[in-house]
Amino acid sequence: MKNEKSREFKKRLYSLILRTIKLVEKARKSQTSKIIGDQLIRSITSILGNYIEGYAASSKRDYINYFNHSLKSTNESKVWVALLRDTGNVNKVEADLILKELEEISKIFGSSVLTLKGKRNNT
Repeated sequence: MKNEKSREFKKRLYSLILRTIKLVEKARKSQTSKIIGDQLIRSITSILGNYIEGYAASSKRDYINYFNHSLKSTNESKVWVALLRDTGNVNKVEADLILKELEEISKIFGSSVLTLKGKRNNT
């Protein structure tokens, strides 16, 4: 069951990354969109990279650390998508859909990190 959830989550992240890459590729050609787009591609691909590394981690501490990096990259990606959207460089509707997905992914990673650290309040 855990492996199935992990596989589905990886697919979800992969799909999000592809959608984001396509958003950046279709962005209005400007110096701003190039710089922000480059930053976004780095941060959004880092989410999946760190997630996969986390599963290969040799200790619980490393596992938590990689998930924490994924969470940070997710939050960073939200900033770049919002900037591209708010500067009018990308399709607003698609950017909003990506932001919504990033928000959900962020909550998943945040909850996972708290659970892994044993700090989850189960009330």
